[in-house]
Amino acid sequence: MENKDKNTGVSLFGQSEEYLMNADPIEEIFALNLGDFMSEHLISEDLAKKIGTNAKDKKNRLVDQLKELVSIYSLQNTLCVMNFENKADYAIYNAIAHSIVQMLEVEKCNIYLAKDYARGLEHPDFDLVLVGSSINNLKREGYKFNEKSIISVCFVECDTISANGITAVPMSSNSRKVGVIAIEDKKSNLIEKSYLGLLESMAKLFSASMALQTEIDNTNRIISEEGAYESDLKHSRAELTALIGDLCDCQQGFVEQLARAVDTKGQYKVAHSKHTAEMAKKLATQLGLNEKTKDLIYYAGLLQNIGKIMLPEAMFSSTAKYTPEELALMQKQSNIGVNLLMNINFLSEVVPYVTYQKERFNGSGTPEGLKGMSIPFGSRIIAVADAFCAMTTDRPYRKAMTVEKALSILKEEAGEKWDPDVVNALAEIV
Repeated sequence: MENKDKNTGVSLFGQSEEYLMNADPIEEIFALNLGDFMSEHLISEDLAKKIGTNAKDKKNRLVDQLKELVSIYSLQNTLCVMNFENKADYAIYNAIAHSIVQMLEVEKCNIYLAKDYARGLEHPDFDLVLVGSSINNLKREGYKFNEKSIISVCFVECDTISANGITAVPMSSNSRKVGVIAIEDKKSNLIEKSYLGLLESMAKLFSASMALQTEIDNTNRIISEEGAYESDLKHSRAELTALIGDLCDCQQGFVEQLARAVDTKGQYKVAHSKHTAEMAKKLATQLGLNEKTKDLIYYAGLLQNIGKIMLPEAMFSSTAKYTPEELALMQKQSNIGVNLLMNINFLSEVVPYVTYQKERFNGSGTPEGLKGMSIPFGSRIIAVADAFCAMTTDRPYRKAMTVEKALSILKEEAGEKWDPDVVNALAEIV
């Protein structure tokens, strides 16, 4: 790939000298705060130009920037976990609670929101309102802030608390307190560290999304006012960009914790997903791909086995052969993973790479038997990275191969299983 192609897809704000206003450093801060791959592909060239020297009316430019940000970070592009009006709308929290129980293999999960965030479910007796549960018809529907319960203390102190088989995790972001996720498992008083990390990252992601959506509501109110002051618009822009940065950090943390939990459930002794993702990104760099694509490939590498998070851990800890039922579940895990990614909307761009990473260059793979260049390039890269990392890592049934042996096998199978260009790139970097 020629050098002139390598910058294609790089964030507009990575090449924005012709647009940015030297006279206003806040404009540069505004641009730089717009985050990483999870947000940059949503930034249009039109928005970049609105931050440029061609805009003469500063107040109108601010309004244009705010409108564009509101459009980019609307509910459908973050997480649809708020702005509900009635009990039926909150059914999504029941689904989330059931998913947490399945992923962490605990007995139950309850999700509470502070009453300011629980519109349509306000209750005069509670400050923290139950909005979702894995158990039907719970009698207790909330807590007061001043109660000495684990749930109340967790919320007030913004700290994870575990006691008597209950673990409560605060949904908070930069001093904004949103609610609590509580899981219960009387069989075990200790939750696996990687699973706890996943739960905490999920709680932070929810709270960051809610904080951003609350600020978006406030921004919409300000820009609808005809007599809005420029200072108010600037303050709103600063708040929005800061919260966008928080959201992007939380998204990245959630992805990494999810990959860690998958490796734990899959009984990997090393961080297989992390190693595969890092190797895939090195290959993408060697092959001259742009920054955005490299980031997408990295996250797809982390999440290639995401479907395993929904399977029982006992399937991976046993040395016995899979039963027909277990084998069917294992074969479906790729589809389960893709469905999960489709429902986590900010990760939707990695879906094609994950979906087709088990395709083979000669058309013998799954799920669709794609062949050669019809397989997404990112999928071909992840496939080689995954195979190489698996071969060079100890497994319960065999010792790790040497780098030379693994590379020799990949070269022999290039053109059949693997893309020859990707295998050649691997040979150059290892």
